[in-house]
Amino acid sequence: MPDLLRSLLNRLRALGHRPGIFRRIFKLILLLVAGVAGVVLLLVLLVWAGAFGAIPDKEDLDNIQHPLASEVYSADSVLLGRYYLQERSPVTLPELPNNLKQALIATEDSRFYEHNGVDLKSLFRVLIKTILLQDEGSGGGSTLTQQLAKNLFPRKSHGALSMPVNKIREFIIARRLEKVYSKDEIILLYLNTIPFADNTYGIKTAADRFFSTAVKELTVDQSAVLVGMLKATHSYNPRLFPERSLQRRNVVIAQMEKYGYIKPWESKTYQAKPLALHYNATTHNAGLAPYFRAYIQRELLEWCKEHRKPDGSPYNLYTDGLKIYTTIDSRLQRYAEEAMKAQMKTLQERFEKQLNTSRLATIARDKLRLLPQYQTLKKEGLTEKEIMARLKAPVKTKVFTWKGDREVKMSVYDSLKHYIQFLQAGVMAMDPQHGSVKVWVGGIDHRFFQYDHVRETTKRQVGSTLKPLLYAAALERGVSPCDYISARKTSYTNMEGWTPENTEEETYERKYSMEGGLSGSVNTVSVKILEKTGIDNAITMIRNMGIKSNLPAVPSLALGTPSISVMEMVTAYSVLANQGVYLEPYYLETITDQQGNVLESATERRKGSRVLSRETTQMMLHMLQSVVSEGTGAALRNKYGITNDVAGKTGTTQSNVDGWFMAVMPRLVIGTWVGADDPRLHFRSTTLGQGAATALPIVAGLLQRANQDKTLSPVMQARFAPLSSQLLDRMDCKPSKSNKNFFERIFRKNKKKSVKVTKFKRG
Repeated sequence: MPDLLRSLLNRLRALGHRPGIFRRIFKLILLLVAGVAGVVLLLVLLVWAGAFGAIPDKEDLDNIQHPLASEVYSADSVLLGRYYLQERSPVTLPELPNNLKQALIATEDSRFYEHNGVDLKSLFRVLIKTILLQDEGSGGGSTLTQQLAKNLFPRKSHGALSMPVNKIREFIIARRLEKVYSKDEIILLYLNTIPFADNTYGIKTAADRFFSTAVKELTVDQSAVLVGMLKATHSYNPRLFPERSLQRRNVVIAQMEKYGYIKPWESKTYQAKPLALHYNATTHNAGLAPYFRAYIQRELLEWCKEHRKPDGSPYNLYTDGLKIYTTIDSRLQRYAEEAMKAQMKTLQERFEKQLNTSRLATIARDKLRLLPQYQTLKKEGLTEKEIMARLKAPVKTKVFTWKGDREVKMSVYDSLKHYIQFLQAGVMAMDPQHGSVKVWVGGIDHRFFQYDHVRETTKRQVGSTLKPLLYAAALERGVSPCDYISARKTSYTNMEGWTPENTEEETYERKYSMEGGLSGSVNTVSVKILEKTGIDNAITMIRNMGIKSNLPAVPSLALGTPSISVMEMVTAYSVLANQGVYLEPYYLETITDQQGNVLESATERRKGSRVLSRETTQMMLHMLQSVVSEGTGAALRNKYGITNDVAGKTGTTQSNVDGWFMAVMPRLVIGTWVGADDPRLHFRSTTLGQGAATALPIVAGLLQRANQDKTLSPVMQARFAPLSSQLLDRMDCKPSKSNKNFFERIFRKNKKKSVKVTKFKRG
């Protein structure tokens, strides 16, 4: 400072040779400096006194709380995803590697261990070089502690005084932080609260996001990348600007060498390395089970409203760092998602080849008129032609394709056409013995298609997958499994001449046992079994098994005309696997706070009720195993090589709109649906559109993958209990036999098939 003053005095003397003038100028400068100092001092006192808002005291700083994301875990302790406003997760001091601290100090605050929160030497350097000497390369004067103060207590607007007031406030808070925390604790707080790129907050989240690694495992070059992006989180985002990020990383490494943290040869080695990102996009939508996490989010928000923290305030799902442990099995979930994507990618190619493009355009126009943009333009008085012109104007957007996301120019109308044509899928798996949900795949990609096809409010026609529930009701009402039922076509006069039909013409001339009728999914047999059972009796039994959707009391119930959710169907089939005991599905195990204190537990919720006899469920499982061995689900074995104990049922609705496959194993029940969101779009060919071709392959892919995982052997290799000798005797009959007697077979062989005309008996 004396040298600077001497330089200024010499410049002033050069302005005039007369001492009087010089003295007057000097006094004026002193008065000006004193005035400025007085104003600054007054401003400091006002800020310190709280005139511009209270400044946190020692107690406030000692109890710093910052928003923490709540985390969702699988039953096997795998992180599925987070709920957050700002994606943030804390680390502890032992987790911080030295190279990370060194990179931070070398780049952001080289004198960190020498100052007490405010570095006056650096501050004066900035004031003199930047303001007086106009040297823009002189660097900044804020310490890490001041930056932490700014992060913890964001700046406020005070009009023209905003900058000085906020700076003074940060000086005061920084000094107080240094009195409350050690230097390493300040670094820890800083790294836990600082924002990184891609809306990530905190070093733990950043390390996981950009390198898929734990903080303590960060290498020197990785630490340099993360520290480097702090200068400008967007500009140095390694995902968006890898070359710029690499250059910045090397600057950080050079700074580490400059201050002696690494040797010159180490610096060259690290600078020569590639960026080597291992990006992990675990967000609200990305990661495992995004549809499931979106489904439970509303329930968790309600839970937070109803439960209080020790201070009396309600929990906040986005800021309180709750740990939510679910019943999802991450292994099965991953295999289900992989199997779904593999099948749907192939299936979509086949679907688009036979897609009715004119119908697609009509559907798109219909949906376009329902959009808020259309309604707004219509209210503004635009004509239909003008509205369509606006909504057909292309804009740059990112769209989903099975070959990867694409950046394209596309209009609102074309975007609708693009997305409407995609087939969707819903997959759910449940442990029938406990009611715990193990798999939840609500659609093909949650980023672009957020409609969940598993949840109970999403209902689709179930087709033949309803038949096993009707057959179970029939057994409970005393219908014998070996009562042969004619498949002859029948027209019911009291049902406006309704005549159910079968897919195979030759079936009409045969009689079927229950096993044969179910294995071949013979519609006319199912209708007659419903007639024997009684519609009301069947509906009561199906409701007891967990179906809450509307079930019309009409004979077509036997053909699976009701619309039911995947969740309900899995619940009902689980009754068959659980020896007739109904269990309501559950998916939340435990909720804890940050310290691990249990706030909610599901241990007391599992209460079941018997709705079917053990004998009925054993006979039904035996019949459904025949469906997989030699019936409509046989592809599971002869095409996909599945040898596990599996019972199952396919389902295909009219015009191939919906394809289903329900699989039952001793310790796992899987339900799968496939179809377009708009039922006007469907496969033209039953060969391509039936459940055995659309939904069954997803289950097959899941089981193939799970069978390779030895840790899942207890689930995959579980076996059904063999039928007792008594039940074997009750079911000891051929699946089918001819509908004709000896003379009919000889003399009426070529006679045209007759249709029986009768009334449907409701039972």
